[in-house]
Amino acid sequence: MAIEVRVQREPFDPAALLPAGDGAAGAAVLFAGQVRADDGLSEMEIEHWPGVTEERLRLFAAEAAERFGLLRACIVHRHGPLRPGETIMAVACTAPHRRAAFDGAAFLMDWLKSRAPFWKKERGPWGERWVEAAPEDEDALGRW
Repeated sequence: MAIEVRVQREPFDPAALLPAGDGAAGAAVLFAGQVRADDGLSEMEIEHWPGVTEERLRLFAAEAAERFGLLRACIVHRHGPLRPGETIMAVACTAPHRRAAFDGAAFLMDWLKSRAPFWKKERGPWGERWVEAAPEDEDALGRW
């Protein structure tokens, strides 16, 4: 089982997170999240707690790998100012079979949306506002 976690300011290519086939994985799932331009959003600022954030992400990636039999779990999340259309984060999971890869990625996404130690501030024509976890994100986490 391989765990990779990165929290960075720099843009990245989500497709580069998918490993070359080694014959062990029968499935690879990649999810990439982007900044939406809802309500005239011009910028999203993402803050995190250096050191703590990475450790929490590693713990949950390891839990996903163990729970779903993943061969690899990778989380990359950006911080700093981001514009609409930019990639915020990506999750990549590989497993012997598709169901495990899909479930592992969904588990990590539900956790990231509700529990990861990131704080998001949106800026637009209405000023600035902090983003709270949506009730549906909390509900999705409850299924695990």
